Amino acid sequence: MRHIYRCPLRWADMDAYGHVNNVVFLRYLEEARIDFLFRPDKDFQQGSVVARHEIDYKRQLVHRHAPVDIELWVTQIRAASFTLTYEVKDGDQVYVRASTVIVPFDFEAQRPRRLTQEEREFLQEYTDDGDSGSDAADTDQEEAVAA
Repeated sequence: MRHIYRCPLRWADMDAYGHVNNVVFLRYLEEARIDFLFRPDKDFQQGSVVARHEIDYKRQLVHRHAPVDIELWVTQIRAASFTLTYEVKDGDQVYVRASTVIVPFDFEAQRPRRLTQEEREFLQEYTDDGDSGSDAADTDQEEAVAA
């Protein structure tokens, strides 16, 4: 399952060319991540920190009044970290693909912590490799090479 966040565009998001500035996409990802993790029914109240971002810019997003969709899903869950993957898009038109590694964090002790069972179960609901059919294609290709 994927989480969808409708992200509003702001006038200040624009660069001198009328496009959404590349740096602003980090804020968009943050807004989607907060909308996903900090909900009344599911909350990472013990805290978390971002360990890494990776962003691939695919095309320019021109400023407009309509929001842009950000699809977010979980691609990896480890003992003390998880990876969120995003697509900033309109329908089939993708502007940005990105991922963020997040580490659960104990702010009182000032150190990373392991995911709780409740957090793990919540994240597993949104686990998706985001690449439908690629495993089958890889297996077919490996079998063809082996033959």
